[in-house]
Amino acid sequence: MKTVLVTGPIGGGKSACCRYLRSLGYPVYDCDSRCKALYEEVPGLKSSIEKELGIPFQELGRIFTDPLLMEKLEALVYPLMVRDIESWKSGQGSSLLFIESAVAHGKEIFRHLYDSVLLITADYAVRLARNPDAALRDRLQHFSADMADYTIINGSSLRHLHDEIDEYLDTL
Repeated sequence: MKTVLVTGPIGGGKSACCRYLRSLGYPVYDCDSRCKALYEEVPGLKSSIEKELGIPFQELGRIFTDPLLMEKLEALVYPLMVRDIESWKSGQGSSLLFIESAVAHGKEIFRHLYDSVLLITADYAVRLARNPDAALRDRLQHFSADMADYTIINGSSLRHLHDEIDEYLDTL
């Protein structure tokens, strides 16, 4: 089975891409939603996070302004995410799977989980209009075409994005 990591900056269109892939029948693992679910499903995880980070769980958003807090959170959560992705992959019957994540690329702990990288991005002004958090997140994450096996620039219509995805799928 081939697994593609769908990645890119906030506001670039990862979620729109993955919604389309799902509509075509492809299994897609959404790291953001599964991470939020793990906070609820894993006994003691929230309290472990509060203890390790020294902040209330409700203030978890502070990790985006404090690299040390982010590093501590990653050390607690990423191993759980890896096991969850491995379990998900083993239950899929498809020969082509997708993992949606803005953070997995470049993190060695995730590297064995995917075979290739699809970068979905857009110009900064477009991304900022789609999501004002782009300004904050861009300081923490960097994406470039050389990190990907295939890049889609999503600066136009949803139909154009779907056409670009169809073209990408034809290369597989």
